Order: sequence, then C-alpha cells, then structure tokens
Amino acid sequence: MGAVDRRSGRDPEFEAFVAGAAGRLLHVAVLLTAEPPARAFAAHRILAGALARTYAHWERLRGDDPYDHTRQEVCAAYARTARRLPAGSGVLAPLSPPQRLVLVMRVYEGVAEEVTAAQLGLAPERVEALRNRAVAVLREAARPAAEPGAA
Repeated sequence: MGAVDRRSGRDPEFEAFVAGAAGRLLHVAVLLTAEPPARAFAAHRILAGALARTYAHWERLRGDDPYDHTRQEVCAAYARTARRLPAGSGVLAPLSPPQRLVLVMRVYEGVAEEVTAAQLGLAPERVEALRNRAVAVLREAARPAAEPGAA
C-alpha cells in the first residue's frame, strides 16, 4: 500500500481506481437513468455522489472490491432519485426503475441473482420476475409495428 498524501487530500490508489472504473460506472448510471449519453446530467451526478461516498469509505474498503461498492452506491443513488428523474429516452426508457436496476445488474454487469437480490433488498424470486418482465418489455418495444390490415 502506498502512503497517502493527507496534505493534498489525494490517494493514488483511489485515483487509479477512478481512472480505471469511472467509464464503466458512468455507463451503468447512463443505462439506469435512460439518458442519452451526450446529455447524461443525472447519470454524472449519480456517479459523482457514488464516487464521493466510496472515497469517504476508502480506508474501510481495503481488501474489498471498490468497484462492487461503488456500483452499489450508484444503484442506491438511482433508486433514491428514480421517481424524480425525467423519463429518459435511452434503450431502457420503457422499463420501470426496479426493472432497470435488475436488468443492468444481472445482464450488463453479470451479478448473480442472489447477490443482486441481497444488494437491492429483494427476494431472489422477485429479481427473476423483474428480469423476465424487463426482457419481455424490451422485446415488445423492439418488435416492429404490425402491418396495417394484418389480423
């Protein structure tokens, strides 16, 4: 472990973590907020807050996975603010906030169902149901409109 320069408030390990993980974490936040990447203001705010909370707990995270912790912070921040955010127009916009959370964690991030359930405070069966419903909604949204006159 490197020494921390307390005078400047900088921790080289945290800076290295942010440099390596911020892009993917921002993508998680963009998917959750369903904002277009060019105008992902809420996603940037969510990520900034999550990184600040991760930095505040950095010393206690030694030996743990800081990416996992920060992703949990991003998801929790999104869950707290989802109802106040604009609807968004991204690919996951047709989904409800819980469906987005589950789909991003399970499909995009590859988090196990049991871990997703524990992190979101849901039963594993509820996580599976939300994922299945989210996939069905996205399939329906991707289906081309029916031909006029088709029965």
